[in-house]
Amino acid sequence: MEFGVSFQSHIQNSWKHALLAEQMGLSQAWFVDTQMLASDVYACMALAAEHTEKIKLGTAVAIAGTRIAPVIAHSIATVNQLAPGRVVLGLGTGHTAWRAMGMPPVRLDTFRHAIEVCRGLLRGEAVEYHERGRHSRIHFFDTQHGYINVHDPVPIYVAASHPKAMAVAGEFGDGLITISILDPATLRRTLATASPGKTWDTQRPVVTIGVSCVLRPGEEINSPRVLTRVGPRIAVALHYAYEIYKHGKQPPAYMQEFLTPEYCAYLDQRWEEIHATHSRFLHPGEEAFITPKAIQSMSLTGSREEIITRLRQLEAAGLTQFAISPPWGYVEESIVEFACEIAAHY
Repeated sequence: MEFGVSFQSHIQNSWKHALLAEQMGLSQAWFVDTQMLASDVYACMALAAEHTEKIKLGTAVAIAGTRIAPVIAHSIATVNQLAPGRVVLGLGTGHTAWRAMGMPPVRLDTFRHAIEVCRGLLRGEAVEYHERGRHSRIHFFDTQHGYINVHDPVPIYVAASHPKAMAVAGEFGDGLITISILDPATLRRTLATASPGKTWDTQRPVVTIGVSCVLRPGEEINSPRVLTRVGPRIAVALHYAYEIYKHGKQPPAYMQEFLTPEYCAYLDQRWEEIHATHSRFLHPGEEAFITPKAIQSMSLTGSREEIITRLRQLEAAGLTQFAISPPWGYVEESIVEFACEIAAHY
């Protein structure tokens, strides 16, 4: 099992977070791509590449459609020139990045094409590119003089939760990124969805991005400290489930029980501003809906021994990396706690 950290891209702080994660022995730093809320993901990754030596740097996730696919490939290949062989492109259809502009995530056919274009370009190949009703064959003109690096591989991890997106991940992904899947049975079902009719190739990494908090002696699972640390990430996942529900689709089964009528009514009233808090803090009153059962189900919160036991069960189910996703203001504290209390004893 590998351990990483995911955080909102901040031009002044993200390289410091990545450096601390490297110093604390974590294997991966994942940078969030959300243009209406945070700094530019690739600028932040470039700074981190210059300040670190061995930690892997990835997007979690780059959003299809907010940049055209050749630009995504070009940006990550530029970072790969600074950190050769330790860059990962995590690619998804989008939630906050698109919803914050009042628009839905990209269609799966657009997503599939973006993956195909990025994969080919990052291999130094010419690819068929479709844009605005036109078709062209494109390739990077100069891959030899240090502008970009397509010689050291850049694996593409596909972010997915819906079964159809999972099938795309199974077909095209060098790895899979999931959000807050912390139940072994759910993870097994998810991997089966990604590889219909066969088992998930164990050589392909499986990452889940979630939150963790080690309880102090006598501390309740829904203490103010715990809610501050894990509540924002749980809320992001539940906001995603709510959005699916509002469009007449079934949200992931493990989230459904937490979308109570009262919580849905609360989100109905605040939806236009809800994305501004993502991975940062809870809206006033939202803590009432982050119940002890939701914390237990959708975060790794408990004693050191309890968290390690759950991680070992997830590893047996196919998880290869757990990346903590602490809220804004608690990144350093969470990195140190997880590295010292969990990773060092795993």
